Amino acid sequence: MKKVLTCLLVLALAFQANAQNSESEKVKRACMDYIEGFYEGDEAKLKRSLSPDLLKFGYMKKRGTEEYASAGQMTYEEALSYARNVKEKQRFPKADAPRGVEIYDVDDNIAAAKVTAWWGFDYMLLAKVDGKWMIQQVLWQGPLKKKGGS
Repeated sequence: MKKVLTCLLVLALAFQANAQNSESEKVKRACMDYIEGFYEGDEAKLKRSLSPDLLKFGYMKKRGTEEYASAGQMTYEEALSYARNVKEKQRFPKADAPRGVEIYDVDDNIAAAKVTAWWGFDYMLLAKVDGKWMIQQVLWQGPLKKKGGS
């Protein structure tokens, strides 16, 4: 009986780990759709990954200084408009532009991740909506620090 219970426990833990990995992959896919949506001007990828009530807020360095200032807020509609503009004007980033995703935490209905892209990095909060991971909030800062810099 002890062996049976031990086997059941091991199977349950393995199933839970597999389910967690599966959810992490879905969160990563949502984050990659976000990066690729902006990089490729692909509205479909942004619609697949962004919540319509998106809150995206960020900071950029003031031109010619090391000081940061608010870059304002971007809404869902503004994100889609940005993607359309990228596609229309063919303003795609270089092929080697960063496409990093770090998953910090995935729970039943919420997740946190960090995205690294050509513009800087974004901290993302996601929620599972109707079984799909959607980016709800983004706080970003740019530009990326140069290698060897502080």
